[in-house]
Amino acid sequence: MILTELKKGQSATIIKVDAQQALKDRLKSMGVCKGELLTVRGCSLAKQTMEIEIEGTLVALRAEEAKKIEVEKE
Repeated sequence: MILTELKKGQSATIIKVDAQQALKDRLKSMGVCKGELLTVRGCSLAKQTMEIEIEGTLVALRAEEAKKIEVEKE
């Protein structure tokens, strides 16, 4: 499943980041990489942005970025 399919409060493990190298590098610098556990903390009304927590750090992602992250629900 992709990250945008998760609801607020749900957790998942990142399986794959399917993006161009520049975006992969930027996400990795924020802790978004394969094997990490994340929790969805919030979404905008139209789900255009998501706030996720990884290792105690809150990260805001655009929907286009979140759609490139494949996860496995806990």
